[in-house]
Amino acid sequence: MGAMPRSSVYHIQRSNFTTTVVWVPVWIEALDKESNRTVYNRVQCLINIKIAKAFRTTSNEALCILTGLTPIVIKAEEAAKLYNIMRKSQAHDIDHEVQPKDWPHPADSVTITEQQDEHTIKIFTDGSKSEHGVGAEIAIFIQNKLVAPIKIHTSQ
Repeated sequence: MGAMPRSSVYHIQRSNFTTTVVWVPVWIEALDKESNRTVYNRVQCLINIKIAKAFRTTSNEALCILTGLTPIVIKAEEAAKLYNIMRKSQAHDIDHEVQPKDWPHPADSVTITEQQDEHTIKIFTDGSKSEHGVGAEIAIFIQNKLVAPIKIHTSQ
């Protein structure tokens, strides 16, 4: 009898984990102990070895990357947090899809404040091109006083 195809092992692992996640709120506190985390990681590692057809010495983190599966401990913590938000308190904001037309404009949410001291230097530039040539102007302000207006003009 041959080995089970990789895709079958992958789907079995995904479906078994989904079933396990239902019970997360009951045993999530057990994952606070490092020994329990190690047990869950070992189980996932053995399954990931079968999926990736990798050596037994490959780390669980590397196997999770190769198989594209989230580590079981992270997935369990995520499920427990989601359960606690959904079941225990409805006051939390939950990320949800928003249409682009409803996105807030960045200018409405950002406030720019400037702090000035005796060493504040501001430099403003402007340039233009016309049929008469190319020109540029530079204005340098120190403590809000114009100290160096520079005009540059080249004719064609």
